[in-house]
Amino acid sequence: MRVSKTSLFPALALALLAGPALAEAPKVYAYQSHANYCPSGLQPVSLNGVICCGKPTADQTYQQAKSHPVTYKPRPTRSARANFDCPIGAKGCN
Repeated sequence: MRVSKTSLFPALALALLAGPALAEAPKVYAYQSHANYCPSGLQPVSLNGVICCGKPTADQTYQQAKSHPVTYKPRPTRSARANFDCPIGAKGCN
């Protein structure tokens, strides 16, 4: 397969632009819990979804980061009532 300059240039440009994004360290979120079994000076943190002991680097907790801030307006629901014309004692009528 022959590599031409026209196909090499876009690939090189994409690799250079993706460098800073790939170098970013994962965020360490504080994990909100009642029990703290970590050594002194450390607290429960969440790193890529795994809970362990450490020092958080993000200013919010893991639960706050995962919560969605949008609230939806409740929509009215309609209830349909069944009207049966059944003689008393007939099966299938309530």
